[in-house]
Amino acid sequence: MDPVILSRLQFALTTIYHWLFVPLTLGLGWFVAFMQTRYYQTRDEAWHKMTKFWGKLFLVNFAIGVVTGIVQEFQFGMNWSEYSRFVGDIFGAPLAIEALLAFFLESTFLGIWIFGEGKISEKAHLTSIWLVAIGSTLSALIILLANAFMQAPPMDAFVFNAANSRLELVNFFALIGNTKGWILFWHTISDGMAMAAFLILAVSAYHIARKQNVDLFKRSFSMAAIVGLVAGASIFFGGHAMGQFMKDSQPMKMAALEGLWVTEKPASFSLLTIGDLTGKQEVWSIRIPYAMSFLACNNFSCEVRGVNDLSAEAIQKYGPGDYVPLMVVTYWTFRIMMIFGFVMIGLAAFFIWADLRGDISKAKWMKWVPWMLILPYMANASGWILTEMGRQPWIVYGLLKVKDAVSPNLTVVDLWISLIGYTIVYGSLAVAMIYLMRKYAIAGPDAAMHESVDVAPSFVGSQD
Repeated sequence: MDPVILSRLQFALTTIYHWLFVPLTLGLGWFVAFMQTRYYQTRDEAWHKMTKFWGKLFLVNFAIGVVTGIVQEFQFGMNWSEYSRFVGDIFGAPLAIEALLAFFLESTFLGIWIFGEGKISEKAHLTSIWLVAIGSTLSALIILLANAFMQAPPMDAFVFNAANSRLELVNFFALIGNTKGWILFWHTISDGMAMAAFLILAVSAYHIARKQNVDLFKRSFSMAAIVGLVAGASIFFGGHAMGQFMKDSQPMKMAALEGLWVTEKPASFSLLTIGDLTGKQEVWSIRIPYAMSFLACNNFSCEVRGVNDLSAEAIQKYGPGDYVPLMVVTYWTFRIMMIFGFVMIGLAAFFIWADLRGDISKAKWMKWVPWMLILPYMANASGWILTEMGRQPWIVYGLLKVKDAVSPNLTVVDLWISLIGYTIVYGSLAVAMIYLMRKYAIAGPDAAMHESVDVAPSFVGSQD
């Protein structure tokens, strides 16, 4: 098998797995900070139990997320050394800031929050969890700004040094002011809040259906339903803004996710498109006239360029090659993401309506709610596959192709060994994560008030 394919599979494995934890960490940290604030304000013991219980699940997720994230940075040097050499002067800056500022902020104050209760003042302890949430969010922002450079590099941020064939950063503020990065940040934070909301909904429903700590979990359920609806709507509008930005910054990705081969003015939206076995040719489709023009431009008459014209333009600009991403992937991941997102919005609205209408603890459908936890994970994974696969064949859009970014001396044997090794390790971590999350979720808030969290050496200790 081609070393490029193996390197891509390995990075896809580690990245998708790591990203299962990141959004939940982003969202759940803010929930826990809010719950502890309410306890500090009201002295209501229910808020204290909620803080401890959801905080324990936050810790499990955070600890395993850290372990899985470290591997990615090693891969830049091991598997993608040509990429690191080409863009290291730019990509290294945000990575260094993230590690030295954001990660140290969140990890330091997380330790204070875990071990500091009863040993430092209540205000200091409360401040520590807010700083954890802020640090996690800042970490996400910095990484997303780095990713945004790969998606839509701002031309005033760098110069190309022909002597060593590297990009050099000349305007840091242009790098961090990248519109693509801020839209990604908006979308990702909203996704994190939605994922945390659906975790809380799922676990709360499990206990409510079994008549365990009903009052406490009804409070959690109601709060999560409201946040889930607001976050779901925010995801939709963030995705809409991203699509409109994509029309100009990554037009090929826009055409590929829409299955639009021929430039249209006005452009239609595909309800269903079936392609051939290559994944790059249409067999037939059902389309809604004018709809894509509205989504792309907020009017019903704008032009959306098709794959054929964009491919010809890319060949003329960059030379011979295949500049069309695998459209069967971009097309269906976009629709999977969109469908699950709308389902989440609908469910959150239904939960709010049901809560206002009567006692949700008597609802027979409550026992099925835990299965809804799969929705944000499927939507999240589909969205990132679309984001990364849609810019192929580029690793840095318009500047460096994937095939030119891999480490030149890696053999197929090397890659198979590391890929199998990572698969085994990450599979083991998946088993550990599911076991621990399930264990503490089922144990309930009373157990959370007394047990320790044994998930990693740096996170062992009582939370009391």
